[in-house]
Amino acid sequence: MADNTTTTTMTGASGSFDDGSGGGGDPGQGGVVDPSLNSLAKNMFEKTADYLQGELLLVQEDYKLLENLNKATASKYSDMRQISANVGKSLKELNDKYRSLEPLLRQIDQIEDSVNKLEQAAYKLDSYSKRLEAKFKTLEKR
Repeated sequence: MADNTTTTTMTGASGSFDDGSGGGGDPGQGGVVDPSLNSLAKNMFEKTADYLQGELLLVQEDYKLLENLNKATASKYSDMRQISANVGKSLKELNDKYRSLEPLLRQIDQIEDSVNKLEQAAYKLDSYSKRLEAKFKTLEKR
């Protein structure tokens, strides 16, 4: 019983193929080498190499882009850290200033309350003086 499978292998640096027919692809042994098959195989390997080289270049560019993005992000976070530290420092300074002004602000509030009470008293005094004047005029007419 014969085996009908055909195997093709590349032999040597010459790039010739053995189709498994026993001819060995060597013209001295009676086998025939198809030059178009060698040319097509060479072309296929070149195109595959070009494709794989392009894919590797694409991956390399992706990694460069990611590296640049990471550097930019790290720089932004560093800037934001510095800004937040400055904001924290300014907030502490403002809180300290507010605490130092707090007694004065309480005095201002007390003065405002006193002024409001004085204003109410002035309105009452004005109202009373108008009533008194009206009474005086009625008494004077008698």
